[in-house]
Amino acid sequence: MSYTTRTTRTVRTFYSDGRGPPKVETKTYTYGDDSGGSSVNGGFNIGGGGRRFQIRVGGGGQDGSDQPNYSAPAFSQRPQVIGRASRKEKKDPFSGVINQSYDEIKKRCQEEGCLFEDPEFEAEDSSIFFSRAPPRPFEWKRPHEICDNPVFIADGASRFDVQQGELGDCWLLAAIASLTVNQRLFAKVVPPDQSFEDGYCGLFRFHFWRQGEWVEVVVDDRLPTYYGQLTFMHSVDKNEFWSALLEKAYAKLEGSYESLKGGSTCEAMVDFTGGVSEFFDLRKAPPNLFSIMLKASQRGSLMGCSIDADPNQLEARLSNGLVMGHAYSITSVLLMDIETPSMSGKIPMVRVRNPWGNEAEWKGRWSDQSREWSLIPDSQKESMGLTFDDDGEFWMSFDDFSKNFEKLEICNLGPDSLEEDELDGKKRWEGHTENGEWIPRVNAGGCRNYLDTFWTNPQYRVTLTDPDDDDDDDLCTMLVGVLQKDRRKKRKEGLDMLTIGYVIYKIPDDTKEGPLPLNFFKYNASCAKSNNFINMREVCTRHKLPPGQYCIIPSTFEPHQEGNFLLRLYTEQCAHSHELDEETGIIEEQVSEPCMKVIGVYNVVNRGVYSPFNDYTNADYTRRILVPTVASAPPSVGRQEVKKVPGYREIPPPTDEEQEQEQALKASFRRVAGDDMEIDAYELRDILNAVFTKEGSVEFVFDGFSLDTTRSMVAMHDGDLSGKLGFDEFKVLWADLRRWKGVFKEYDRDRSGNLSSYELRSALHASGFRLSNRTFSALVMRYSSKNGNIEFGDFILCAIRMKTMLASFRNIDVDNSGHAAFDLDTFIQTVMYS
Repeated sequence: MSYTTRTTRTVRTFYSDGRGPPKVETKTYTYGDDSGGSSVNGGFNIGGGGRRFQIRVGGGGQDGSDQPNYSAPAFSQRPQVIGRASRKEKKDPFSGVINQSYDEIKKRCQEEGCLFEDPEFEAEDSSIFFSRAPPRPFEWKRPHEICDNPVFIADGASRFDVQQGELGDCWLLAAIASLTVNQRLFAKVVPPDQSFEDGYCGLFRFHFWRQGEWVEVVVDDRLPTYYGQLTFMHSVDKNEFWSALLEKAYAKLEGSYESLKGGSTCEAMVDFTGGVSEFFDLRKAPPNLFSIMLKASQRGSLMGCSIDADPNQLEARLSNGLVMGHAYSITSVLLMDIETPSMSGKIPMVRVRNPWGNEAEWKGRWSDQSREWSLIPDSQKESMGLTFDDDGEFWMSFDDFSKNFEKLEICNLGPDSLEEDELDGKKRWEGHTENGEWIPRVNAGGCRNYLDTFWTNPQYRVTLTDPDDDDDDDLCTMLVGVLQKDRRKKRKEGLDMLTIGYVIYKIPDDTKEGPLPLNFFKYNASCAKSNNFINMREVCTRHKLPPGQYCIIPSTFEPHQEGNFLLRLYTEQCAHSHELDEETGIIEEQVSEPCMKVIGVYNVVNRGVYSPFNDYTNADYTRRILVPTVASAPPSVGRQEVKKVPGYREIPPPTDEEQEQEQALKASFRRVAGDDMEIDAYELRDILNAVFTKEGSVEFVFDGFSLDTTRSMVAMHDGDLSGKLGFDEFKVLWADLRRWKGVFKEYDRDRSGNLSSYELRSALHASGFRLSNRTFSALVMRYSSKNGNIEFGDFILCAIRMKTMLASFRNIDVDNSGHAAFDLDTFIQTVMYS
């Protein structure tokens, strides 16, 4: 993208570190430049020896190795039309990240004999700050320009390596400290086969879990410094650089270093492991919390804790040594044996680390040098790795921990996080993921406070089959997490986290497949829900539910908010999940009640209709024409019975006014059509508008049908491409218009002549159409106005084209397989002449 002018914007940014009310910053910032510069998507710059090259590289993971294929295919519930260009990749804020290949870049650099310079994350101020100018001049330097003997990892990575710099990302440091406890997970995120020696070309790689997929992020090793010292995260050893480069890679993934300001420890834990995070308020902790923590520790889960911030002071220190509004990592949970002359038993203990890595430690019981440690044998202290250094790490009894900390975060590792040799009797979680999207005007219905639109949110069916093995109440454990995508990276656009949550409903056993309708939510209460709706990246709650079928509805708190999300489900036993959706098609009638008879057959080959001339007829969508039973029906046509289908609207008997309209239409048709008794789209427009624009014919403002609409009306019945409509076809059209007008009136409750896009699905369902989520999204985009309303004329046009396309498709799909093969001419005729 090229910029020829500078653009200045003032943005109010709402952000929260998860420990208090959201803070608001008002910033004015500038983007663009005067140079008209451009970037090459998926390429990189190489500098060195006075040369600078632009090289385009393709992307991809690493196949044929033990490493996973680190890629992130773009997913969207929003329909994409086959064969048409999409802006999705251009709008994907990660497109440049995932298209860089470590192997290709390294090969090119070695061939050219130069050091890598990353064009996707330039060594410039915009990579550090997006909302303001830097407070001081930063200088980007490579490690060998900072010290004489740089190393990537010195003597193994440790939780004591990580030191916080000037950036307010203690939440990230706490997560990294927890990551180092599990060396296998650490090696997955930070590949250890990198150095500043053999094959060095200024290029390093890291792996992060991003919204359902593992991605590889490459960076050059230019780091921001001030007076020759690293400005941000760094290691205790001045010549060790894995932590500084890891922070840079994570900043690139999120857009800038400033994007890392303020956050939740679990957010980074999830990105390092792909796990599902849980939050516990220790002031309202469940009675089995220590058991949950102990089991999580045994499963290798990452944990963090904090105390709510003092609104009047940043990171205020308490007399007990703890710091408010500061993220700590939990590095061990165990039952410690104790035996004295007066007592013996096991004490629940928790080991905590302050990422500052200094003397700011707990000063109460079981703190460093406290007398309680004299009761513990030296052998056990050695097995615990107990040290009394000012390293930021300390032990607490679980009782003191739960009384002095206020928030606990647990990142539960996914099914693929434990290798077979690591299980050792442990059980993996069973995991399920569903990608979804909230689309304004389509399915962004908000929470249950907005009942009329709530039911339009994405719905997911989950089947819990067996209770937990150790559950005495025969209940199933299910962790539900809803993660909103890309929001941190979009801070530079003035966007922040949406307020999100979810609700769970029990589905009755006899419920048919498909989305639950509005009436279900009017008369059924939820059985579980997220603890609250909150503006964090992921909301997750643990539930205990009986076996059965459930509907999970993720939503934003307010309706009409746009966002992508990932729904994740963890269960102890096998479960099944899928999105509740309908298959696009026609609501079929079924024989049961003696009330209608067939008097004509709808021929989808030529879109013609057989019908007695003088009888009022109605074509349904299953190639049969149904009318009230009359004695004058042709004797060759047998009696049929029809069962009402839920949501389907039959045509009511015509009113006196409609009978008058019908006679007027018949007379007008004969007068206009002439001897051949056929009319074209222009004549049809005049006939219909003479009736529909007449005062009192409709109960809302309507200016008449457009020529485009009447052309579609003709095309619906014109299989021989004559461009004409006969009277039999006209009567079927009139019957359709009566039904669709009645449906529109029912849902246009304010008589405005408009339907909201959220009402369109129910209106089309009442008109006889089943719509998948993808098809419905396309219809809303095509037929709704900018404010999301559908006018009467557009509703009629939508219904006509749906009926036409479905009839054409079903004529080709004679086996009702859901697939149809069109040659090019037939396809163009079907699509263009509709």
